[in-house]
Amino acid sequence: MAAVDLEAYVARSRALDLAAFPWAEVPRYPVTPEAIRTLRYMQDIESHTIIYLRELLATRAVDEPDVATFLACWLYEETFHGLALARFLEAAGHSIGERGRPRGQEPFLKRLESTAVALLSRAWPDFSALHMTWGAINELTTLTGYRRLARLAGHPILSELLERIMLDESRHFFFYFRQAEERLQRPGAARISRAIVDRFWAPVGSGEQGKAELRFLAGYLFSGDEGRAAARKIDETIRRLPGFSTVRLVESWIDTFADARPRLASGQIVRGQIQGGRNGNGHH
Repeated sequence: MAAVDLEAYVARSRALDLAAFPWAEVPRYPVTPEAIRTLRYMQDIESHTIIYLRELLATRAVDEPDVATFLACWLYEETFHGLALARFLEAAGHSIGERGRPRGQEPFLKRLESTAVALLSRAWPDFSALHMTWGAINELTTLTGYRRLARLAGHPILSELLERIMLDESRHFFFYFRQAEERLQRPGAARISRAIVDRFWAPVGSGEQGKAELRFLAGYLFSGDEGRAAARKIDETIRRLPGFSTVRLVESWIDTFADARPRLASGQIVRGQIQGGRNGNGHH
């Protein structure tokens, strides 16, 4: 995989142009309750990116100029992803409304987790290897989720919007993966990163959404032959990283919801813990 040209990356970084989409035409096409529920989840985690960044600002990751520059672009782009998804939901007649818990009021366990991440960063010089690995997994999982949603929803304007978002997510994944590939060359970094990922990784948003939402997404996006194949492809890609040749992440996560099926009565929107409205560490 080619090296990241950071100057070129920064030059291409820009906000999603919300004026480029025909929002008035969104109601012309049906949107299933399952797609709306999935969009609410995705919009919430995209809008939560600033909270993930806050956690990263307490780590040594921001001391590296290339990483800090990338994170600035990443936050900017992800923020507009959240705005765009909210705009689509509004146009489809499902406005976001107020979030049940303000983003700044994280539960005690999440604050404790952030403190643990900061302490790990101070004690471990190769912390950024873990951060880049975690980011690569989450970006690829998110990218795949968007691709699956576009296929399942079959809504032409949503497909156009998700295609544009996926272009950004692909570039984010490329940066994370290339950085992880380089940093995991150190055996100690690969060994510790693998142990932490095996023990603690969960899909982006797991820390913010309830188990019912995770079960729903596993059933809606990754059930059936095509869904399982998409999950398998994520794991196969991550196995290319040093020290991760036998990893099985997304398929194992899906297996925890082996009986998952989209359980949604016709026309009903089940919000779970989503009252409104990602990556660095959605532990995203």
